[in-house]
Amino acid sequence: MIIKKVVLNDERKDSCTLLISVSISLGMGLISAWLSPGMSETYEMMHKPAIAPPGWVFGPVWTFLYILMGIAAYKVFRTGWDRAEVRDALFYYGSQLVFNFMWSILFFRFGLKGVALLDLIILAVLVVITTMKFSGIDAVACWLMIPYMLWVIYAGVLNYALI
Repeated sequence: MIIKKVVLNDERKDSCTLLISVSISLGMGLISAWLSPGMSETYEMMHKPAIAPPGWVFGPVWTFLYILMGIAAYKVFRTGWDRAEVRDALFYYGSQLVFNFMWSILFFRFGLKGVALLDLIILAVLVVITTMKFSGIDAVACWLMIPYMLWVIYAGVLNYALI
């Protein structure tokens, strides 16, 4: 009975940690979008290159990527916060989240496309570093970051084309 209770408590704690991790990444995206009103309309009015996707693609793609990122961070976190390499990897993860958060505000709210490109370059570097650090801790976490890394690089090319 006591063992079963301990296992259930551990599973509940683990589920809560996963939910918090995914909520943090999704929340950062939602708040950033909220602070950048009119993104869809602005994007639709832009003269876009041929490589630009339709506007409706961004919501589902970013939602999917934020979920993958949150799961990756959770997998790294659960290997042990007491490990220096875990804290280091999650520091870079948090840093890239900040630059991710700032991009749409810079690009859409303030129209600072050049500054947004600089933000995206820094973001891409941080995502690559984060992915590499995750790879040394949990291989699945690394693979979960790959689609995000590729999308950020693509976003950088698109941002450059829109300047």
